[in-house]
Amino acid sequence: MRPPLTYGLTFAAAVVSTCMLVACGKPPGGPPPAPGTPEVGVVTVQPQHVAITTELPGRTVPFLIADVRPQVGGIVKSRKFREGSDVKAGEALYQIDPATYKATYDSNVAALAKAQASLTTTRLKAERYKELVAIKAVSQQDYDDAAASLGQGEADVASARANVETSRINLAYARIDAPISGRIGKSTVTPGALVTASQSTALATIQQLDPIYVDVTQSSAAMLQLKQAMARGDLQKSGANAAKVRLLLEDGSAYPLEGKLEFSDVTVDQNTGAITLRAVFPNPKADLLPGMYVRAVLQEGVKEQALMVPQQAVSRDSTGKPTAYVVDAQHKLQRRVLETERAIGDQWLVRSGLQAGDQLVVDGLQRAAPGVEVKTVQWNPKSKPGTETTAKAALPSPGATAD
Repeated sequence: MRPPLTYGLTFAAAVVSTCMLVACGKPPGGPPPAPGTPEVGVVTVQPQHVAITTELPGRTVPFLIADVRPQVGGIVKSRKFREGSDVKAGEALYQIDPATYKATYDSNVAALAKAQASLTTTRLKAERYKELVAIKAVSQQDYDDAAASLGQGEADVASARANVETSRINLAYARIDAPISGRIGKSTVTPGALVTASQSTALATIQQLDPIYVDVTQSSAAMLQLKQAMARGDLQKSGANAAKVRLLLEDGSAYPLEGKLEFSDVTVDQNTGAITLRAVFPNPKADLLPGMYVRAVLQEGVKEQALMVPQQAVSRDSTGKPTAYVVDAQHKLQRRVLETERAIGDQWLVRSGLQAGDQLVVDGLQRAAPGVEVKTVQWNPKSKPGTETTAKAALPSPGATAD
């Protein structure tokens, strides 16, 4: 059996050994290795030929629209169309009771015949008096009276003929025809209803849907900017393609047929400061209905030397200005302040701050700072974070040097 002093010395030695290990403050194996040169994914900025487009909100408008109203009054005898169907111009839509108009027409025809018969005798008498007054067989007064009666008879015939034409027109108006071709809506009257020529309510409405208009609005400020860009030479007219317009529907899908720009209004709306542009689209299947909300994509022009950069390469500083990093000839990062015009897809159109040939950093911005030396790899748009081409700092083995 050991004496108690032996146990005490053994415990003290263990405590001292433990304290010496802890006091050093360093884990076994020495300090962690220093981080190596960061690796970044870059792209070379190259000028491109870019078509500049803009999306504008708008609504569809019928190519032609006509409210069907009666031009004479009467009782509607029949309706000759099916609501919601397509009708042709000149096709009968309603029939108003024509009895009174037929009677008026017949009466005027008879009055015309009477006036023509009276004119015949008056003309013969005037011709005889003309011969007799030449040989002094009748007085000049008698001849003048006969000539005046002839003129009055001719006027009576003309008036009767006009009455016949008026009554014929009114009789024809008893049949209400389609003024244009298109799709007709619901009818506001049924057979037996009384209609008048001065009524404000339309019997039905016809709308031509193929082709169809799309009215969009653009701010006058944007229009001025476009003209200034053209004047500076930043943009060039794209010729025949400038009039082409594409359409995005309410659900985000693209309309398959292409339209063309018809005209631009010359008046700015004082309330909105916008200008109305009108485009026309083919609509053979009636997919576009009047009043639909759409977005029109208009091609404004072409930028010949456009600098396009991925959006993920551009960030914002504390003041909100767009910035990006480029790699210089010494493999060091330089911070550039950019001026961007607009987003096109997943890229920014850069106006200033970059030059053709710059090595733009797209991946590896987590530890980016001006003056930092980096290694570069070609950026692959399909690469994902965590792969070898993403921007992560390499941790080489102890003793490795930066390239």
